[in-house]
Amino acid sequence: MTTQISAQFSFECAQPTDVLLQFEAAVASEQRVLANHTRIAGSETIRRFPAEEGLGERIWARVDGLVDVSYEAEVELTRAALKIEEQGALELTALPSFAVKYLLDSRYCQTGPLIEFAERRFGCIEAGGAQALAIRDWVASHLSYARGSSDPDTSALDTFKSRRGVCRDYAHLVVTLARACSIPARYAACYAPNVTPQDFHAVAQVYLADPVDPAGGAWHLLDATGMTSAEDAVLIGAGRDAGDVSFRPVELRGSRVAVSADGGPALAA
Repeated sequence: MTTQISAQFSFECAQPTDVLLQFEAAVASEQRVLANHTRIAGSETIRRFPAEEGLGERIWARVDGLVDVSYEAEVELTRAALKIEEQGALELTALPSFAVKYLLDSRYCQTGPLIEFAERRFGCIEAGGAQALAIRDWVASHLSYARGSSDPDTSALDTFKSRRGVCRDYAHLVVTLARACSIPARYAACYAPNVTPQDFHAVAQVYLADPVDPAGGAWHLLDATGMTSAEDAVLIGAGRDAGDVSFRPVELRGSRVAVSADGGPALAA
């Protein structure tokens, strides 16, 4: 599947500021960037470097005043659909070193207050993919999607209590409950054609046994909002939580994202 992406956003800094950005489609397995163009107007200097886990790139931009960013890309996706419920869990002692940190607390995803609930609600389900899907489905059925119901300081525990949020909050809660069940989980930013309203989108990923290599593991995408899937999500980057994926550095003055797949209509906002 080929996906076309167009994104524009602007923000303003009152004084010279070094801003960290991450908004481009990542070059990754099962995801090939066929063409792309980035323009950052109002930036004095730019330096690129690999993002978390080498997924995507971050950009240091030194700015002063109004900054206008535009990004166009065409991305080919070859990510196959898998039955996540059939994927097993890896023994904790067999996890690769990079996956271990995704069991631990992070700024927005603190497991401690939710461990007892997670054990009571999901502990009876077979560990691995079936348990991860049960977590996704619980979040999907118990949260209401409500724009403006959260802010940059909202944590997964806040969302668990309020039962409201946006994609960022859905992803944080899935990540936190998965970690509470000893499943490595991370937050991922992506573009996808069916996101409504169209914007930068957030999903969760869980690390499960690799169906091809029983001794290995692989990341699997979970979206409790139901707006995207592994087959149509174009990954931007991933990390412990939203704090590791910097695509909204400051308060935006304006933003527009349009995404279409295989020549279909672009959904824009």
